[in-house]
Amino acid sequence: MELARLLSEALGVRLDAGAGVEVTAVVQHHDRVVPGALFVARRGERFDAHDHLAEAVAAGAVAVVGEADLPASLPWGGVPYVRVADAREALPRLAAAFHGRPSERLSVLGVTGTDGKTTTATLLHHLFAAEGRAGLISTAGIRLGDDAVPLEGHFTTPEATEVQALLARCVDLGLERVVLECSSHGFSLRRLDGIAFRVGVWTNLSPEHLDHHGTLEAYRDAKRTLMRRSEVSVLNRDEPDFAAFAEAARRVVAYGEHPASDVRLEAVHEEPGALELVITAGDERVRARLPMVGRYNAHNAVAALAAAREVGIDLARGAAALADFAGVPGRMQVVQDRPFSVIVDFAHTPPALAKALDAVRPPAPGRVVVVLGSAGERDPGKRRPLGATAARLADVVVLTEEDARSESLDAILAAMAEGAREAGGVIGQDVHLVPDRGDAIARALAEARPGDVVLLAGKGHEATLERAHETLPWDEAAEARRRLG
Repeated sequence: MELARLLSEALGVRLDAGAGVEVTAVVQHHDRVVPGALFVARRGERFDAHDHLAEAVAAGAVAVVGEADLPASLPWGGVPYVRVADAREALPRLAAAFHGRPSERLSVLGVTGTDGKTTTATLLHHLFAAEGRAGLISTAGIRLGDDAVPLEGHFTTPEATEVQALLARCVDLGLERVVLECSSHGFSLRRLDGIAFRVGVWTNLSPEHLDHHGTLEAYRDAKRTLMRRSEVSVLNRDEPDFAAFAEAARRVVAYGEHPASDVRLEAVHEEPGALELVITAGDERVRARLPMVGRYNAHNAVAALAAAREVGIDLARGAAALADFAGVPGRMQVVQDRPFSVIVDFAHTPPALAKALDAVRPPAPGRVVVVLGSAGERDPGKRRPLGATAARLADVVVLTEEDARSESLDAILAAMAEGAREAGGVIGQDVHLVPDRGDAIARALAEARPGDVVLLAGKGHEATLERAHETLPWDEAAEARRRLG
């Protein structure tokens, strides 16, 4: 795309020097610049990309967009420089324009919420895939038609450049529907700007990421961005924040057990390894079988069915397709079912942990043994509640690492242990501190008796374990199998 046209369409900037100059990519990391790239220099919490302009130009950047007060022609080869007030805002606009605004040629369905968004997004993609090829961009994986795409790091939402490139690939592959898991960071950091959403789904809200957002109100408002940008919003009628999200929506479709729900979960029957559902929408009443455990997953399934109805999949067809759902890696993933069960789940907030522990509770005299940690450089306010929730609802608690990063693991474990003590846990008896996660899993397995359930919480599908000075490859289910011998 010609540089002058790109800057004009995305930013309304006229640049005569950009005539005839072809842009091959829009990038924000100087070490990813390729010949012909437009480099967008952002200022972050730790680094300032303006410090790397010479490197970007040397790598082949044909123009730079940034926030610093610099000459319109940079000293390195006379490369054009365009100053903007907010480079983070400019980046998605440039990326969307470069790729031809792909979301406008797709039906994009966004899913947000504190818990359940990955499962709901994957269920929704499954309903679409049952009738043809579709796209999925989520924490648990990226699928573009028949292709699986690796996603680096622990990000629910990739950067704006990656999101737009993935949507463009969906267009090139001839896909019509794409499900996009949307985090609060994705909205507040503007990674999801420049996307036209056909449907927005909201699952629930509880305190999370307050280290980033500052207040629960700011976190809630970041989530509500999806409702403001979607043509129709599919909202959980059973949640206390329903009214706040409905207020932000253009049109509302409510789902849940509440009698006023447009798509209503009328009944749930829990069976070993599956849920039997009865769902109504107007005069239509269907039954569905979902091969998942945990009553809360019934809500996730109904959310997916309600959203799918908005883009052409009727309730009966969607309900029938649920029976073939293969599950989500790291979400209630059964590693072993006898003589005691071992289950891997991503639950990493107090409400999610409570739901998971309730879902796996075996018949007496079976016990629940849980392994969990709390991430460093993330909301420290949830550490004590996590410890308290574990001590209150599990019989044996093993506290361990979960991506401590630059923070003191001892301090994180101390905060969780204090919460466990406040809930009646006794350190050294039913609450144990084992810093190494592999050793913690081994300790939990050693504690288990026939009929018990061992829940490995917090890591789920994630492929790395982050420490202060190293990042280890990680597979929670594989580690459990290895420790089981």
